[in-house]
Amino acid sequence: MNTPHPDLHIYYVKGHIREAEDRFDGGFIGNWQEDDAAFLFFVRPADAQVDDLIRENSDLELIDRFHMPYADWHGGEIRAFSTQRFHVAPPWADQAPGDDRLGLVIDPGVVFGAGTHPTTRSCLEAVEIACDKGAVGSALDLGTGTGLLGLAAARLGCQKVLAVDSIYLAARTARENIERNRMGSRMLSVCADAAQLVEVPADLLIANIHFDVMRQVIVNPAFYEKKWFVLSGVLRSQSRRVEELLCYGPGRIIQRWISEGIWYTYLGTCGGEA
Repeated sequence: MNTPHPDLHIYYVKGHIREAEDRFDGGFIGNWQEDDAAFLFFVRPADAQVDDLIRENSDLELIDRFHMPYADWHGGEIRAFSTQRFHVAPPWADQAPGDDRLGLVIDPGVVFGAGTHPTTRSCLEAVEIACDKGAVGSALDLGTGTGLLGLAAARLGCQKVLAVDSIYLAARTARENIERNRMGSRMLSVCADAAQLVEVPADLLIANIHFDVMRQVIVNPAFYEKKWFVLSGVLRSQSRRVEELLCYGPGRIIQRWISEGIWYTYLGTCGGEA
C-alpha cells in the first residue's frame, strides 16, 4: 500500500476558519487551526475553493501556498520502526513485528508524531521504562498528536488513557488511530487545552509539547500528584529552565535523553519510585 497522499497542497491562511470540513470537496484532508492562523491541506490543487473562501470572509487573508511531497511535510519518509517493546508501522508498511514486540499501527495523516522525530522515540522509550518500573493504571497524554504515546501506554497495560490536543485535527487523528488499534475501551481523545487538564488524576503524565505550555503544566500543583512524568519537546536552551522548575516541587528526574545535541526528554517521578 502506498502513502495516503503522494503530494500535499497546503494553504496558509491568517484568521480563524470555522466548519472547514463542511465547505470543501473530497480532496480536502483537514484544517490545522492554531490561534489566528490555519493550514488547509488538500490532496490536489484547490486554488479556486480557497480563493472563494477568502473572498467571502473579509477577516481571512491568504498568506502563502505550498506544494510538496507527503514525506517532505513529515521531514522524511514514514517507515516502520522498532523499539525494545514495540513495532510501530503506518498502514502502508509491514505491520508484522516478527517477534514478541507489541504492534502499533499509526497513520499520522498530516499530524506530527509518527516516529520520525527523535523526541517521539525517546518518549516512547521513557513510557516503556515507566510502565515497566511501576503499576501505571492511568495515563494523561498532553499534546497527543497522532496518539502514539498514549496508545503505547495502553498497549503496555494502562487501563485508562486520556489523550489531549488543542488542535482539532490532531485530536481527530488520534481518535482514528485509537479505533485502528482497537483501544477504544481504554483510551479517549479530546480536543482541549493541555494546561487546563493537568488536574485529571493519572499515574503517568506524558507531555511532548511546546515549552510555554510545559511551563504551565509543571507549575500546576496537580503535576506533582502524578507518580511518573515524561517531558519532551524541550530545546537545549530551555532545558535548564525546565530542570529549575522541577526543583521547586517533589519531582525527580531519573533519566534524560539528549537527541542530536538539541532535543531533551525527561523521565521522572513524583512518588519516590526509582
